[in-house]
Amino acid sequence: MADEIKSGYQSSLKSLDTEEHIDLWFYRPIGYAWACLAKRLGITPNAITIASIFLGVGAGIAFYYTSLWINILGIVLLVWANSFDSADGQLARMTKQYSRIGRILDGVSGDLWFISIYIAICLRENATSPFFMEHPWAIWALASVSGIFHAKQAATADYYRQFHLYFLKGEEGSELDSSAQLRARYSEMPWRGHFWAKLTLLFYTNYTANQEALAPAMQRLRAELRRVFPSGVASPAFRDAFRKGSLPLMKYTNILSFNWRSIALFVTILAGVPWLYFIFELVVLNAILLYMIVRHENLCRRLTRELEKGDFR
Repeated sequence: MADEIKSGYQSSLKSLDTEEHIDLWFYRPIGYAWACLAKRLGITPNAITIASIFLGVGAGIAFYYTSLWINILGIVLLVWANSFDSADGQLARMTKQYSRIGRILDGVSGDLWFISIYIAICLRENATSPFFMEHPWAIWALASVSGIFHAKQAATADYYRQFHLYFLKGEEGSELDSSAQLRARYSEMPWRGHFWAKLTLLFYTNYTANQEALAPAMQRLRAELRRVFPSGVASPAFRDAFRKGSLPLMKYTNILSFNWRSIALFVTILAGVPWLYFIFELVVLNAILLYMIVRHENLCRRLTRELEKGDFR
């Protein structure tokens, strides 16, 4: 029985290459328990994602208040929301209920959590901080700039992670997409009878195009891979070389995701200086983002040159 549970849990993970230590220790085991319960009750991954939206937005509302106990309640709600965010993906892998809408909804849920958190922090600072009470526009400007970079940090981290999974586990184990292919699919899909599907595809295509724009060297590598390996399957030698170079960068993609971001948020909220969370995003996380992009783009350039020379055949 224990071996069966262990095997089921491991199969619910994306890969040990891309899993973060806090997730493996805390969120994934809890998520697996939620996923097993949902599977037994016939609850879909998308239903769990929607539930996480309400929990995450509730956390944001709780962070508006200066009461310690209400803030702790907000922390509990956000942790709960993220355990659901883990559970929806684990349930999808357990039941093979993959869908692009599910992937988009998963991303939207996190956006809604942090939009509510950002608004709550701004309103809180405008109501309690002498500086921001005198300059109410300042916290909103800080939050807006922070939110723009937050989106870029999360999108880039997700893109690098999916690229790594593509060579580690193939198309079935990755959610890597191409904006060119998505645009072609969008052009072929009629609006009539497919309004919501086409609208969703439009947003997802733009999201993917923005990811690609942040990684031009990766796009050149992908083009060279299509030329060298027309079948779409790279050689084992190339996959091994890419994994060796990409694996050390996975820890940075994890830092730019939820866990370390939420720890910084919790510390600043409990310390009574939530505006410092925006500084953390702008200074610390942007420095990590820049470092990660430079290293990943250098890796892609090197592998492109080696492919052009005829290596990895």
